[in-house]
Amino acid sequence: MILRRALAREVLLTSFAVTAVIFCIFVVVRVLGFLRQAAEGIIPVDSIFVLLFLKVIAYMDVILPLMMFVAMLLVLGRWSRQNELTIMAASGLGLSHLLRPVVFLILVGALIVGSFSMVVGPMAVRSVGAIEHELKSRTDIVGVSPGVFMETQAGRAVYFVEQLNKENGRYEGIFAWGSDAGREGVVLAQSAHRHTDPEKGQVFLVLENGVRYEGAPGDSVYRVINFERYTLRDRSTMAAPVKYPLHGWETTRLWRSGGPHEQKEIAWRISKIVVLPILMMYALGLGRVAPRSNRYVS
Repeated sequence: MILRRALAREVLLTSFAVTAVIFCIFVVVRVLGFLRQAAEGIIPVDSIFVLLFLKVIAYMDVILPLMMFVAMLLVLGRWSRQNELTIMAASGLGLSHLLRPVVFLILVGALIVGSFSMVVGPMAVRSVGAIEHELKSRTDIVGVSPGVFMETQAGRAVYFVEQLNKENGRYEGIFAWGSDAGREGVVLAQSAHRHTDPEKGQVFLVLENGVRYEGAPGDSVYRVINFERYTLRDRSTMAAPVKYPLHGWETTRLWRSGGPHEQKEIAWRISKIVVLPILMMYALGLGRVAPRSNRYVS
């Protein structure tokens, strides 16, 4: 009984430790990519940690079975090097004595992996898709980082903000270029702020103390307009509905669809659960090593 509890406890603790290491590596790699996108103005800075958290959740159903397999190998390998398995064998207890805690670990792991594979993971994928779709459909300057030129998704406007006053939420040193119907316009303003119509919910960008240059390329005649207050409506393109990939669909929706691609996705989700007992039993056989032999090789 003591050996069984010790095995279950050490495998769980080692799984947490290995998962934490892999999690840190994953976070570092993904954060660098998100920071690059934020510097280019593709995503706002305040969305980095939300996207990072959702990305981690989406991959947990793949990470957890591998981590439990590695944890089982590490624990049994250490027990073998410290002759604990030899003492068990001398006492008449073989590896079959450890089947009960292994089955317990398989049941707990299958429950967790199944919840991530069937429910939580697809939900995270849908959340990531919704956020990315919203960011792609934006045409305002919400994602602009100070000192970085940003081109809108439609490619019809370029914004530049010299700096952002976080205390009052005002932009300072605004440059904006836009093209519409063959005419181009450049707006320079000392400051700007965002205003939301409380009745209609429309968002406006209010520029203050600036000048607007408007004309057609190649034309020597340009209009120059000096203004104290210039209001631009924040127009968002009519984006199509979000189309989630199959691995973001709800499991019940996949069952109802019944197509070959949907069945393949269901099989992939189930395989993440089925592979766990296979890996655990495989680790149970590989964990025992003979004295003075290579590690994990019988």
